[in-house]
Amino acid sequence: MTPLAMLGGLLIGVVIGAISGLIGIGGGAFLIPALTFFYGMSQKRAQGTSVATILLPIGIFVFLTYYKAGHVDVKLAMLIGVGFAIGGWFGGAWAQHLPDIVLRRGFVVLLVLLAAKLAFGQ
Repeated sequence: MTPLAMLGGLLIGVVIGAISGLIGIGGGAFLIPALTFFYGMSQKRAQGTSVATILLPIGIFVFLTYYKAGHVDVKLAMLIGVGFAIGGWFGGAWAQHLPDIVLRRGFVVLLVLLAAKLAFGQ
């Protein structure tokens, strides 16, 4: 990887991390399109790279900030975390058998539905 690509990756991480911490959205909503556009990654490679970024370095600092402010339900987060791990394992395995175009379109549909719900829902 070139130094410019490395710097770009760090910059993308800082920007997406700031947005994620600010509005509480998972960084993948921004990171996956950035990886496919700026780095030419396939959908699967972008998804795998996105998941790798949340393993520890991001989550711990964002969590601590919200926890110190009293904005974390630890018990619920632990239950969701266990479910996320189980679901992630199944979803990750399933994704390996789907074409990139199916994953990309599913990703787009999910983002559009979530955006519509946020914009027009209560």
